[in-house]
Amino acid sequence: MSTHPSLIMDRGGDGSSWSGGGGGDPSAASATPSRYESQKRRDWNTFGQFLRNQRPAVALPECNSNHVLDFLRYLDQFGKTKVHLQGCIFYGQPEPPAPCTCPLRQAWGSLDALIGRLRAAYEENGGSPDTNPFASGAIRIYLREVKECQAKARGIPYKKKKKPTKNDDDSNSSSSSSIPFS
Repeated sequence: MSTHPSLIMDRGGDGSSWSGGGGGDPSAASATPSRYESQKRRDWNTFGQFLRNQRPAVALPECNSNHVLDFLRYLDQFGKTKVHLQGCIFYGQPEPPAPCTCPLRQAWGSLDALIGRLRAAYEENGGSPDTNPFASGAIRIYLREVKECQAKARGIPYKKKKKPTKNDDDSNSSSSSSIPFS
């Protein structure tokens, strides 16, 4: 796997080497960044700190999807979403009537949004789309598994949207309608 040697990571946490936005407008640099851009920079710096805290430290160009998965699992300890375990009496209940000892985790939607921001930040900071660890199949599989696990734990079915087929259209047109077409 080839990596890009010139990825930028702000080591100070003050955003001084952040190149985000990418609009090319020089006046945009002095404007207050959007909430999305600020969050993306914060996420990027947090991920960089996570890599530096690994033993041994991991240089950003050496980062791969396993490091991203470790980061997502690390973030679970700061989660606020109760995810019932299969043995819990409240497993599958969207609104349990009492507290339990099941763990708090990061919500699937939060992880999905985080990965989207980090994927963009990686490329904005010199990373190649071809080597983007946030865009790997392993990350997509992990997010899908988290989504399904959390849905089952809360008793909320996430049904995959089905593409309409020609047969579906035919069956709809043959349904009895009280309004005739003329």
